[in-house]
Amino acid sequence: MKKRIHQIELFIKYPHEVQNEVLQRLVRQAEKTEYGRKFGFSGIGNREDFITNVPIISYEAIFPYIERLMSGEQNLLWPSDITWFAKSSGTTNARSKFIPVSPEALEDCHLKGGKDLISIYVNNYPETKVFTGKVLTIGGSQQINQFDKNSNSYYGDVSAVIMKNLPLWAQFVSTPSMDIALMDDWEEKIEKMARETARDNVTCISGVPTWTVVLLQRILELEGKKNIYEVWPNLELFIHGAVAFTPYQSLFDELIPSPGMRYLETYNASEGFFGIQDQTDSKDMLLMLDYGIYYEFIPFEEVDSDNPKTIALDQVEVGRNYVVVISTNSGLWRYKIGDTIKFTSTSPHRIKITGRTKHFINAFGEELIIENAESAIAAACNLTRSVMSNFTAGPRYLEAGQKGCHEWVVEFKTPPGDLNLFRDLLDAELKKLNSDYEAKRHKNLALEAPMVHSVAEGTFYEWLKRRGRLGGQNKVPRLANNREYLEDILSTVEVV
Repeated sequence: MKKRIHQIELFIKYPHEVQNEVLQRLVRQAEKTEYGRKFGFSGIGNREDFITNVPIISYEAIFPYIERLMSGEQNLLWPSDITWFAKSSGTTNARSKFIPVSPEALEDCHLKGGKDLISIYVNNYPETKVFTGKVLTIGGSQQINQFDKNSNSYYGDVSAVIMKNLPLWAQFVSTPSMDIALMDDWEEKIEKMARETARDNVTCISGVPTWTVVLLQRILELEGKKNIYEVWPNLELFIHGAVAFTPYQSLFDELIPSPGMRYLETYNASEGFFGIQDQTDSKDMLLMLDYGIYYEFIPFEEVDSDNPKTIALDQVEVGRNYVVVISTNSGLWRYKIGDTIKFTSTSPHRIKITGRTKHFINAFGEELIIENAESAIAAACNLTRSVMSNFTAGPRYLEAGQKGCHEWVVEFKTPPGDLNLFRDLLDAELKKLNSDYEAKRHKNLALEAPMVHSVAEGTFYEWLKRRGRLGGQNKVPRLANNREYLEDILSTVEVV
């Protein structure tokens, strides 16, 4: 662990040199693949050659290659045999995505990221007792690749792909058993996980906050306890990612009322492991630069450009929103992953996730991003002593006789005493966080005050279940620039 900390310190000190080495290594390894021959990898000597020769792509553009890989062809995007695919929930577009995961990406990115977060945690908390118990992992499911029944390839949520390839020592300290952890039926899996893990000495939990809450609540029901600390007195760490944690903090404080409980955020997507919270006094994540991923960034205002210009790591600015573009050791070349981030520091390079390129509200020129929404609703909950379980929001369009506004559907565990006060506080926080929103709200010029609907507990769970989206990396879309999610939810529930 100490050796790895030293290596991390080296890429912090020499970030641009490390990234240039990564780019050269990726291009040289893949120059004889079909993709490498098509785009002249053998003639690429520097970053300028790379961006001239290789186009920026979306999932739709690379899917024909992935489809062939899933049918058994090889050496298309990357020289190593690809037998694993991470199945994304498809939040960037309507269908599921299948991301190739090479042996190099498994070892040098996803598994390396897991080992690094442990190294960083122990370096920050050398007195930790996390190794005295088990790690409860709440992951997805793994299935046999249905695209080619004769091929020896598999797909599943990225968490399931990682679990299936864990070294033996890691499997030994993990709970629940692999057959339960990789189950397809999410409701049955939660029940079995709750019954099996409640008797273990769990010191660490790893999972998406939404589904972790569902599991913890079921364990409390089964055990007849008031909080999880009564079930697992040695629990000290929750490793989380996929959705912002701030709106869930008060809910976890209720479930785990321990002053010694710690929370560590990671940025681990189907496409790669990108960041780890490395400081004890900040939630910002260190961008991991030696995982076989070369980074480029598109300024957010150019996201819809037909030919957007990218900038390298040495050109990014603190506080600006960027779309992330990656080239990886799984054969994703200048691939837009659909996430937006901002840098909170460039020495070292630390980031925060701010949203998705297609998950925002800009129906009235307000450019509201997920980061704004999550920060505002967390503040409104704190000020009204309410606890939120889930939410989504979208526009109510301009109509004859009425102005537009934002419409929110919120599921509370502990509702506010006054929903109108909650709405006003939410509105006020959004004005503080987003000057465009504030301008549109000035004297109700373009936007009226938001509408906030309170729905019964379990509403979003049932909604995801109805859409076949339970478990794993599936999550409620926070924002949409249309009314698809709003109307689907509101049509089936009673609202306040």
